[in-house]
Amino acid sequence: MKPSLATLTNQVERHRSSRAGWLRAAVLGSDDAIVSTASLMIGVAAASASQEAILVAGVAGLVAGAMSMAVGEYVSVSSQRDAEQADIGLETHELAAEPEAELQELALIYVKRGLDRDLALKVAQQLSAHDRLGAHMRDELGIDQASLARPLQAAWISAASFACFAVVPIVALLIAPVALRIPMIAAFSLASLAGLGAFGGHLGGAPLGRAALRVTLGGALAMTVTALIGRILGVAVG
Repeated sequence: MKPSLATLTNQVERHRSSRAGWLRAAVLGSDDAIVSTASLMIGVAAASASQEAILVAGVAGLVAGAMSMAVGEYVSVSSQRDAEQADIGLETHELAAEPEAELQELALIYVKRGLDRDLALKVAQQLSAHDRLGAHMRDELGIDQASLARPLQAAWISAASFACFAVVPIVALLIAPVALRIPMIAAFSLASLAGLGAFGGHLGGAPLGRAALRVTLGGALAMTVTALIGRILGVAVG
């Protein structure tokens, strides 16, 4: 038995693309937290610093990184939101000034997608009667009202995820024996990165292994470079 139109209308399809905004901010914040904080701490540890100095570096990296992520995301997403609002404002003006020309423009979009001219015009008319601005936003500008950029959401999600995951290398430092500080910080951090990569791949519908591998390799490279720099500077200063 085929479902009725009313049944289909009431069903809500969940697409992964709807998660794009907050998912990007959360994954970016958490991955950057582990990579940057662990790399900073490993670099300081490689210079033969004390546990207290390494801990201060880690906590400072957590606070500074969370604030930086929040500000950076807010500014970046605000710029995107401003561009979207400018396009919407221009389209609103054009709809008020030249409604018939805008209707024909919308119909032409549907013609280019494969509809014949008469059907395209009928579709444009019906959609315009229901929500004229919404139809032009979606089909002419490529903007969905439900997925407009949200600066505050991106800012607090990035800051919160950074602050939470920057704790991972700090915890590793606190429980590690003196001789195993660097290996444990690296091991805890890389394991967390692999888990985050796989989780992000799961949420985004990507292969888990590939998603985990790319973020783990990037983190390992960052930690290796900072360890070498810390070692060189520690020897030179010492």
